Order: sequence, then structure tokens, then C-alpha cells
Amino acid sequence: MRKPIAGVMGPGKTATTSDLELAFELGKQIAEQDWILLTGGRNEGVMDAANRGAKQANGLTVGILPSSDDDEVSSAVDIPILTGMGSARNNINVLTSHIIFACGMGSGTASEVALALKANKPVILLNTNATSQTFFKALGADRVFVAANATEAVAIAKTVLEIR
Repeated sequence: MRKPIAGVMGPGKTATTSDLELAFELGKQIAEQDWILLTGGRNEGVMDAANRGAKQANGLTVGILPSSDDDEVSSAVDIPILTGMGSARNNINVLTSHIIFACGMGSGTASEVALALKANKPVILLNTNATSQTFFKALGADRVFVAANATEAVAIAKTVLEIR
């Protein structure tokens, strides 16, 4: 059986300190499960933090980048995939992942969560406000989960991935 691919999505430049801390720990715990980490691949925000966490635990990281050059690739990405697609690459992020973790919220992250729900993928929200949680639960009630921390998020993911 193939290893699960866990997509970690979240803000880039606008990520909060809390988003970054959660993303780092989430990346680390994903690697400890021997899952493959997939992010937007850039060297900022949640993407970089999750990749650095996974690398600390010797995980495999894949970055799906919006540009056609590698200037912005996180140094913690093992496999950079340059798309030249801008935000359209969000669909690749979602369709390639078995489960989506949204760590923090921004417009790009919201688009990825919406695409995940449309593709019938499970989504775990971390560090999101009540408005975001209510909105996404209304769109995909049985596929949207809320976790207080990385440990809880991974526990939920393990249960959800066993069901699928």
C-alpha cells in the first residue's frame, strides 16, 4: 500500500507565530507517522514551517510551487514540483493529498479547503476562527474536523484514513 500523502496548507507571509509553531509540529508528527508531507513548497509561512518540522523527523517532503522557477523553494523540500500555474496549483495540492490540514487561514488556504471539500477529501482545521469553522462545516459537515493541536490533528487523521 502507498504511503498516505498529508497536505498541509496555510498562510504564507501572513502566517502568525501560532500558525508557524503548529505547522512545524504538524510536519514533524506527519513524518513520524511515515506519511509524505505535501505543501505549497515556498520558503515562507506555514509551508516552510511544516517542511522544516518534517525534515527534523527525517520525513519526505513534496512542494507544489506556483511558479516556474525555484527561487522561492523551501530548503526543506525534497521534491519541488514547479507548475507555473499560480494559484491554480491549489487543485494539484488537494487532489494529490489523501487528507488536508489547514493550519491558519487566508484566502489561498480557504480556496484549498473549498477544493478539498468539493473533491470529497477530509479536512482538519487548526488555528482557525469560529467563522471559518462554521462556514466549512456547513459545506462539508462529515468531512470537516477541528483540532486544538498537532497531536489531536494527527490522531483524527489516523482515524479518518483508516475509514477510507
